[in-house]
Parts: sequence; C-alpha cells; structure tokens
Amino acid sequence: MTAVSLAAAVAVGVVAGLAALVPLRRRGLPLWLPFAAGVGAAVLASVVTRLSNAERTSLTLVEFMLQILFAGAGLAAVAVTARNDR
Repeated sequence: MTAVSLAAAVAVGVVAGLAALVPLRRRGLPLWLPFAAGVGAAVLASVVTRLSNAERTSLTLVEFMLQILFAGAGLAAVAVTARNDR
C-alpha cells in the first residue's frame, strides 16, 4: 500500500465519519466511533484492492470508489448495531 492510498483512505474515512456523526451521536455513541469505523473500513478497502491488483502503484479510481463504498458500509454496520439508550 502506498502513502497516497493510505492518505486517501484516512481522508475518505474521516469525511464519512464526519457525515455520519450527527445521526450517530443521537444514539449515544462515543465521538470517536464513526471516525474509527470509517477509517478502518476505507483502509480495509485499500488493502483488498492492493491484494487483488498488486502491479498498480498509484491510487486508482476503482480503489477510491471502493474506499467510499467500504466506509459507507462500515458506518451503516455501526448505525444498525448501535444501541439507542435514549
């Protein structure tokens, strides 16, 4: 994994976590959880993309789109499994 793809994964995860922060904060979740789920899922997408296509050395559009898709799926999983204590 290159530094560019790692930086893109972190950026995608932070932006996705920021977008999901308001709806998930109403459920009483910790502040760090949406960001961690978004970044973790986006990094996982980057690893999966690199494993499937190892000869690429730069960030591709497919990798970027998979990072967005995985981050959204990770945040959706957090939203579905979150407890609503209020």
